[in-house]
Amino acid sequence: MTTPDPMKGIRGVFAATLVLESIVVALALLVLSKFGAGATALGVTMIVVLAVAMVVAAGLQRRPWGLGLALGLQVVMIACGLLVPALGVMGGVFALVWAGLLLLRRDVVGKMARGELPSQQFRDS
Repeated sequence: MTTPDPMKGIRGVFAATLVLESIVVALALLVLSKFGAGATALGVTMIVVLAVAMVVAAGLQRRPWGLGLALGLQVVMIACGLLVPALGVMGGVFALVWAGLLLLRRDVVGKMARGELPSQQFRDS
């Protein structure tokens, strides 16, 4: 019998968060014309590229560098706030979400190291 990998579940949460975030970023296209300079070609391009990159990154979460890619996209999203303020605000909100996810991951890694996860407990049958 194989032992379940708890980090697989954490990576699934990371991927789901990226997909949700890409949807929120894409929805920014609907309100882009109401803020700042409006729906410029640069603003629309940034939003579309960022949304697609997040979907791609969601599929790459099983890679060892997948989390780094996801966190890098958060930095890019906040930096894009200089040109599209709505992205900066959403980037700040999702940065808080990612901070919470990283705390969750740290907790699971700590419990794994101490052997405290339910999947690490021996069962007498």
